[in-house]
Amino acid sequence: MKSKAFQKAVLSIAIAAGILLMPAAQLSAATPTSGVASALGRNLEKTLPATVASKELVRSAVGELADPQAAAAEAAPAAEIPGTELSTELSEGTGETAGANTEIQETAALMQESEPPVAGAVAAVTPVEAAPAETPAASTAEAAQTSEAAQTSAAEPAAPAENPTASAGVIGNLSAILENTVVETETPAVEAEAEAQEEEEPVQIAGYTNLAIANVTDNLNIRSEAGEDAPLAGKLPADAAAEILGVEGEWTKIRSGEVEGYVKSEFLLAGKSATDRAKELMTLTATVKGQGVNVREEPNTDCEIVDQVATGEEIPVLEDLGEWVKVEMDGEERYVKAEFVEVGEKLKDALTLSEARYGEGVSDVRVAVVDYATQFVGNPYVWGGTSLTHGADCSGFVMSVMANYGVGLPHSSAAQANCGTRVGLDELKPGDLIFYGSGRRIGHVAIYIGNGQICHASNKRTGITVSNMYYRSPICATRVLS
Repeated sequence: MKSKAFQKAVLSIAIAAGILLMPAAQLSAATPTSGVASALGRNLEKTLPATVASKELVRSAVGELADPQAAAAEAAPAAEIPGTELSTELSEGTGETAGANTEIQETAALMQESEPPVAGAVAAVTPVEAAPAETPAASTAEAAQTSEAAQTSAAEPAAPAENPTASAGVIGNLSAILENTVVETETPAVEAEAEAQEEEEPVQIAGYTNLAIANVTDNLNIRSEAGEDAPLAGKLPADAAAEILGVEGEWTKIRSGEVEGYVKSEFLLAGKSATDRAKELMTLTATVKGQGVNVREEPNTDCEIVDQVATGEEIPVLEDLGEWVKVEMDGEERYVKAEFVEVGEKLKDALTLSEARYGEGVSDVRVAVVDYATQFVGNPYVWGGTSLTHGADCSGFVMSVMANYGVGLPHSSAAQANCGTRVGLDELKPGDLIFYGSGRRIGHVAIYIGNGQICHASNKRTGITVSNMYYRSPICATRVLS
């Protein structure tokens, strides 16, 4: 952006040039230059865009052109000076006046070359110089010479009358030049609008731009279409997050995790309410990247590897130690190398209810167990709990699900591994139990639901959820359903 000093200089030159182009009638000896400049300034103010900055610059430039000293010097009547005597008269004037006339003359010449329609008017009007103020000692002879010069001037042929619209055209040309040269500052209204737009810029929270939070106590059903009879596409657990994609009547279209569908708008928090709630719910999480990560008992590579976690899985973070990250697994503190995980604030996502694909030999009981277990997806994880609705831990969840089908199990994952019959991981059927742990020590259990997936009470952040069976390295599997 050009400085105000530069803009004012441009305006001063334009105003000076404008004086040359004004009708000769306005340049009479009786009109001081300051008056002409003021008149031109008023014209420019009307022509320029109506901004405070432009008008202030015009007034300032006009003030500089018609300063008090120049006005005083112009108080005495002055005769028009023929163009042929311009160099002589300039040499006799003050340095400032000479510089101004030189600038005016150069500007007029430039405008003659660049503005053909106005060239005639420029040539017809000669510059007006402020004559030195007369002293009391001025002689009668000098007065006579002045009178004679005036008579001679009057006797000369009059310049062609200027078109009444010529000055308006000149002012228009000057305005066009100024509009292309002067850089205007924004008005307060424009600045306020720009600030308002900046304030409305969306802010991402945990990866969401138009955030919604499930305002329910258990699960919010996600439908494939906007209707209660539409097929179920997934579940949005209590306090889980979603991206709002649009609104259709009383339904809101969302995307959360891998699920996209419709939920009842009345069960969502949005706007500031969602943002405030999200700040309370976000948890620090380590997302596994690369080819997976080894889980260790201590933050060093000399200790034993107790588990492995697959790519894309999320582990609750207890503390970021720099080179190592302390995480929570099965209620115990474990460590993973920081370079193999991405640590960040996370919100719970929607849970996909993948349809189990059953093969031959799968009984109705096994299908029923899977359907029964997955209906509690999204409910909370509670250490020591056995409630399928209010909260359970991993072994409490399996114990309560199997109890519904007449299978009694202890409330311990290690003890449950000794129940039923051991089967290989390549022999699994829906309803079988898979066990995980540190090394050979069992500390977690899940129900196999088919298609390489498990249903389990994972941790406090995800609650009861569906995962890939290899999200960690399984230790063994058992079959408790006959």
